[in-house]
Amino acid sequence: MATDTLPQSRKPSFLTLINSHVASSWAGTRFKLAERNTTFTTELRAGTTTFLSMAYILAVNASILADSGGTCTIADCINPHESCKFPPVDHGYADCLERTRRDLIVATVTSSLIGCLIMGVFANLPLALAPGMGSNAYFAYTVVGYHGSGNVPYRGALAAIFIEGLIFVFISAIGLRAKLVKLVPKPVRVSSAAGIGLFLAFIGLQGKQGIGLIGYSSSTLVTLGACPRNSRASLAPVVTAANGSVSLISGGTVSGNMLCLDHRMQSPTFWLGIVGFVIISYCLVKNIKGAMIYGIIFVTVISWLRHTTVTTFPDTEVGNSAYQYFKKVADVHVIKSTAGALSFKDIGKGYFWEALATFLYVDILDTTGTLYSMARFAGFTDANGDFEGQYFAFMSDATAIVVGSLLGTSPVTVFIESSTGIREGGRTGLTALTVAGYFFLAFFFTPLLASIPAWAIGPPLILVGVMMMKAVVEIEWSDMREAIPAFVTMILMPFTYSIAYGLIGGIGTYIVLHLWDWGEKLVGKFGIGKRSSYVLTTPRKKKEIDILIRDNIDKVLFLVFGRIAYPYRLCLAKAAHEVSEFTTVAVMAIDSEDI
Repeated sequence: MATDTLPQSRKPSFLTLINSHVASSWAGTRFKLAERNTTFTTELRAGTTTFLSMAYILAVNASILADSGGTCTIADCINPHESCKFPPVDHGYADCLERTRRDLIVATVTSSLIGCLIMGVFANLPLALAPGMGSNAYFAYTVVGYHGSGNVPYRGALAAIFIEGLIFVFISAIGLRAKLVKLVPKPVRVSSAAGIGLFLAFIGLQGKQGIGLIGYSSSTLVTLGACPRNSRASLAPVVTAANGSVSLISGGTVSGNMLCLDHRMQSPTFWLGIVGFVIISYCLVKNIKGAMIYGIIFVTVISWLRHTTVTTFPDTEVGNSAYQYFKKVADVHVIKSTAGALSFKDIGKGYFWEALATFLYVDILDTTGTLYSMARFAGFTDANGDFEGQYFAFMSDATAIVVGSLLGTSPVTVFIESSTGIREGGRTGLTALTVAGYFFLAFFFTPLLASIPAWAIGPPLILVGVMMMKAVVEIEWSDMREAIPAFVTMILMPFTYSIAYGLIGGIGTYIVLHLWDWGEKLVGKFGIGKRSSYVLTTPRKKKEIDILIRDNIDKVLFLVFGRIAYPYRLCLAKAAHEVSEFTTVAVMAIDSEDI
């Protein structure tokens, strides 16, 4: 006699049980896992992806800032003299630079850790923070200068960042920062996400932080690269003296190996990066979770093998030193020189305030623009562009800037690599806390994390750029007054290597293209253009219109060009006056035709 058997239900997996338990716990409620349709393990995976995508900042930021010389002086040279700081660098000064570089790795880790903790706990957003690329280069090569050859010393530059951070905290606390951002026109806000995507892809295609496909060209600026290490050359601005000696121009810097002499497309590391690109792409096509992680780990592990053509530890003095540091695996370094190094001695100098104003200006536009773009990418923004947790998000990076300056690093910002974790499903502050956890581990495993090669980071940056381009469908391309500012915003971000410049270009273009519309609305308030409300023989009315138009055009010009326009303000005012005269006459002519 046959007996019916009931189908046995499958037992939930171990990960499912963990996710269910966390979701129903206090932590799950606090971080809104169910509400945001995510799970605990998804957040862990997203945080891991984000950290691996931005781990390069540990080495890159420290290397860039160390180029400023840090706290190192001529006194650190074995043979002290002014030229001992420049190539060929004195061994004593070089040793000081290496100590400074390791200090800056720890400073980068600490400031990033604190920023991510605040972001995760208070803002509950999947956004990671670290010293920003671009602002660190401005700090090292423009403000302080190569090995201290700039106008503001390293200690003074840190003081400028500290004050700028306090100002940033204040305007974030009173809500002014959000209001400033809302003044950004919609086409610029929408296109900034796509522009950042192009910027990321451009970084990923270069050699310093990417696969190296793009190289330098003296005629076209960029060209095809991907040549082996021994086929690359550095660039430097030099001056030749009458006796034939060659020296670096004051304030000039030596570039990385960015110029390909020959053997283009023959770099083994480039092709290894392409393999990583294919792995990640295939995983994305098949919707395999952890796509970014698989590609990064594969390329990194292969690159750690010594005596190969793709090793990140070549048989050079630098490569051997890096390998010795890598072999430590675990190492705790204590900051010795950069923490608390800020000095206010230069506060009375114009260059100090110029640097402070620039840092503040870039942070308001750059970091805020990045934050809003990441929020849009994650689908957090509402119809007004606001998103839950934005107040604490603003406070997080503002506070991290202050902390970073006290530790010796450049301004901290929301990292655009946060988009890799968002792509993996990160939707809550647990992603940021996971990144913070990895930064904590970085205190002990800095040798490993600092050894992730650039060609392992390039592929995810390029593919994140692909994902962020979807924002272009929201642009009204049929309306040129919307399309042109959007395009300018997108194209300037990668080509000027600055998110801030893209925003400035887009906003400026938007203002210029809407001047006439605003003028029509302005004069409409005075009844111009209506048959029965305007009389040609009213000089008082004409004078009021003339002054109003002229003053507003002058303000717009000053807003667009900023302090650069200040010395030429009289010329701009004169031009504005002529434009206002033309506008008034044109409006009168149109009105007289109606009459």
